[in-house]
Amino acid sequence: MNNSRLKKITSARLFLPIVCLIAVLLINVIKTPDFFNVSIRNGVLYGYIIDVINRASELVILAVGMTLVTAASGGQDISVGAVMAVAAAVGCQILSGGQTSVTEYQNPLILAVLAALLAAALCGAFNGFLVAKLHIQPMVATLILYTAGRGIAQLVTNGQITYIRVDSYKMAGGYIGKCPIPTPIFFAIVTVVIVALILKKTALGLYIESVGINGKAARLVGLNSTMIKFLTYVICGVLAGIAGIVASSRIYSADANNIGLNLEMDAILAVALGGNFLGGGKFSLVGSVIGAYTIQALTTTLYAMNVKADQLPVYKAIVVIIIVTLQSEVFKKFIAGLKNKKASGTVAEGGQKA
Repeated sequence: MNNSRLKKITSARLFLPIVCLIAVLLINVIKTPDFFNVSIRNGVLYGYIIDVINRASELVILAVGMTLVTAASGGQDISVGAVMAVAAAVGCQILSGGQTSVTEYQNPLILAVLAALLAAALCGAFNGFLVAKLHIQPMVATLILYTAGRGIAQLVTNGQITYIRVDSYKMAGGYIGKCPIPTPIFFAIVTVVIVALILKKTALGLYIESVGINGKAARLVGLNSTMIKFLTYVICGVLAGIAGIVASSRIYSADANNIGLNLEMDAILAVALGGNFLGGGKFSLVGSVIGAYTIQALTTTLYAMNVKADQLPVYKAIVVIIIVTLQSEVFKKFIAGLKNKKASGTVAEGGQKA
C-alpha cells in the first residue's frame, strides 16, 4: 500500500472511531477470551457481544438525535435522559389508568405510545424554542428539563413506580415471539435507517450542516435557520421518547429516577467519539452509532473484568479521555509536526552525506 492511499485511509472521518471500537473489542481477546462467544440459550442469542449490541440500543437512538442537534446548533441537549423518563411515565400512566400495577391494559397501547411520543416531542419543542427563537445557549436551555424533567415524570406517576405486567408491553425491551434477537436491536436499526434515509433523500441533512457551519450565511441564501434548529430539537425529543419506551419495556415499568439516568452524557460522548465536531457543522450518523457501540463495549468490557459499578466511571473516563485526545485536531497537528520534523531531519542527513 503506497503512502498516498494510507494517508487517505487514516485521514478519513470514520478511521479513528472504527479503530477505537476495534481496540476496545480486541482487549477482550486477552482479558475475556469468551467475549466473542455466541450461543443460544432458551431459544435466544446469548453472549457478551450480543449484550453489547442489545444494551447499546437506547444509546444509539439518543446519539442519532444528539448528532442532529449538535450539528445544527453547535450545542448539546443534556435533557434527553429526563425526556426518556417523561415519555415512559406518560405511556405507563395511560396504560395503567392511574394504578400502580396492572396485568392488563386500561387503555389502548397505541394511545399510550402516541401520547408518550407527543410528550417527548413537546419537551423537544420547548428546548428548540429556547435555543432557536430565544437564542439561549443549548446546554443552558436544556438544563431546565435536565433538572425538572424527572420531577415532571414523578408528578405524572404520583411519585410511584408504575408497573405494566403485560407480555405484549415487555416485547419492545425483550423478544418478539420465537425471534432469538432482542427487540431493542430492531428499534435501533429502524431508527438509524429512517433518519439516514430522510437526510439522504431530502435536503434536510445539507440544511442542518449549512446552519451549523454559518447560520447567518444560511439565512442570506434563504434558509430558515430558526426553523431548522427547532426541528432538530423536536426530532431529538421524539427519539428520546422512543428510547424511553424501549427502556421502560425492559423493566416493564416507569421508574422516573432511573430510566435514562446519565445517558445524556454517554450520548454526547458517542457523538464526539464518532468524529463529529461538537461546535456544529458537518456530521456523521454512522460515526455516532460507532461511538455509541464503543461506549457500551467499554462498559460491558469493564463489567466482564469484574470492575465494580462504583469504580466504572473512573476507568471509563480514562479511556474516553485517551480516545477523544487521539481524535482532537491539536493532537493530530502535533503528530503531523513530528512527522514533518522527522522528514526534514532525514532530508538534511541525506544532504550532508552527499
